[in-house]
Amino acid sequence: MEILIGAVAVFFMLKLVVQSVLRVAPKPVRPKRKNTPHAKQKSEVPRAIDRALHRDNRSASRPVQPRVLMGSAWITDGDSIWIQNTQIRLFGIDAPELNHPYGIKAKWALHKLCKHQSIRAEVTDVDHYGRTVAKCYLSDGRDLSAEMVKQGLALDWPRYSGRIYQSLETDDTRKKLFLADARQKGRMHVWEQYEARQKANSRA
Repeated sequence: MEILIGAVAVFFMLKLVVQSVLRVAPKPVRPKRKNTPHAKQKSEVPRAIDRALHRDNRSASRPVQPRVLMGSAWITDGDSIWIQNTQIRLFGIDAPELNHPYGIKAKWALHKLCKHQSIRAEVTDVDHYGRTVAKCYLSDGRDLSAEMVKQGLALDWPRYSGRIYQSLETDDTRKKLFLADARQKGRMHVWEQYEARQKANSRA
């Protein structure tokens, strides 16, 4: 009996020793990551990419709408108008200058088309003179550029129009509007000769 009691006492003593050792043993310490600029930069890169992709996806779902001006038009010449204090060059055509043959006629033809109309101008570009270029439509949907070419008072300008108005030109339009035709072909000496004759006639 005494042996059994001694064994039990030894067992409990060992248990107490083991528990005390476990309590005082240091816990393993994980090495701390250094918050260096390089590490911070690495962590920010994936987040930056994610934000950029999110922006791209969001913008792709919202297509950019063309700028549109609407209102009454004030006519400058056969291919230029003003809407809402913005000077607009009619898309894809070339009408004669006011001091060239048919220039005044072209201006008044465009005035007649636009009179009492609300013009819709869909902006496509800005030319090298700073003028806004736009496809302009009457209230009934007719294209102003097309109407001017049909009347033989403007030429299709293939460089800018992609030839979409070329089939609307009358047979004699290029001969009649020879100065506009010369401009398109880079033959500016024709302009110089014509204006020199004008000046000479004005002095006579």
